[in-house]
Amino acid sequence: MPAFMTPQISPIVLLVLSNVFMTFAWYGHLKFKAAPLWLVIIASWGIAFVEYCLAVPANRIGHAVYSAAELKTMQEIITLIVFCVFSWAYLGETIRWNHAVGFALIAAAGFFIFHKW
Repeated sequence: MPAFMTPQISPIVLLVLSNVFMTFAWYGHLKFKAAPLWLVIIASWGIAFVEYCLAVPANRIGHAVYSAAELKTMQEIITLIVFCVFSWAYLGETIRWNHAVGFALIAAAGFFIFHKW
């Protein structure tokens, strides 16, 4: 593992990669509405397998320095960021102001989760 991939950084990198795969597994098929549902499900499971191969080590490695609540919060915030980029770049959808406000409120939860009271 490269020196910059510390237990603090590697879970973030792995969670970003896992979320890219999971976003494609869950939403990538929306561009292929003519594809049979059974085929979409099988393809999504295959993509999700890669996601699990990244998410499980991310949480295992990350739990050495982060609590489970902190890891889950990171995962949710990363998911929203990845989804926004995916939705805009891949699906061509617009992120409206109300989406941005809702996502920002969820991201604000990170402050409370990571703040040591």
